[in-house]
Amino acid sequence: MIQNKPFLFAAAALLTASVISGGVMASGSGPHWTYEGHEGPANWGELSPEFAACGAGKMQSPVDLADANADGQVTVDFNYSPAELEILNNGHTVQFNVANGSTMTSEGKTYTLAQVHFHTPSEHPISGKPFAMEAHFVHKAEDGQLAVVGVFFNEGASNAALKDVFTNAGTATAHEAKVAGASVDLRGVIPASPTFYRYMGSLTTPPCSEGVNWFVVKEPVEASAAEIAAMTKAFGHNARPAQNANARKIMKPAN
Repeated sequence: MIQNKPFLFAAAALLTASVISGGVMASGSGPHWTYEGHEGPANWGELSPEFAACGAGKMQSPVDLADANADGQVTVDFNYSPAELEILNNGHTVQFNVANGSTMTSEGKTYTLAQVHFHTPSEHPISGKPFAMEAHFVHKAEDGQLAVVGVFFNEGASNAALKDVFTNAGTATAHEAKVAGASVDLRGVIPASPTFYRYMGSLTTPPCSEGVNWFVVKEPVEASAAEIAAMTKAFGHNARPAQNANARKIMKPAN
């Protein structure tokens, strides 16, 4: 397990507030930031003292997964149930919140799924090359520690598990709304037998708080060109560039 326990527990409250109370960082919450220009990723750390980790942090996410430098077996058990669709656009991403008790367990620790959001293109590249899209499944343990499962998307067949998300992305507003008759097959989004990159990192948006457990699925899934275009149209380019690995241990998939 790659962790610094004193830091993780000290940061737990800030991490929870940043992620759970409004997605990645809700529009209108805290200083304004964007993905381009003066308020873009290169300057996030200078926009506010509360964003200092974005510039000064040493365990920032995302990272280029080609920097994976350690071998090890990473096992994740998913206990996901289908969820009613409760969708919103917080100004930086489209996300849907989950409150049906779905969980993931790794290394004996269980995390409850809180929300899923999207980035186009993917935030984690491999040798500098991103995928078309990346979904982040954000979980929280009872002690406040966060775990994020990243899932890559290539352009291909329509994604049945997320069909209702893509259909409603363009009409999502800043206010969470339940979509009548719409649902998400949470387990159906993730490959049946996934393998993982594993490392300790941060939120990929301000305040860029560190102490986040990352599990990035090696095997990409598919979404149609129209589905990816719908997400891109809803929020545009919203991928933070890869950050310096700083000699961190980044575990690569076992196969």
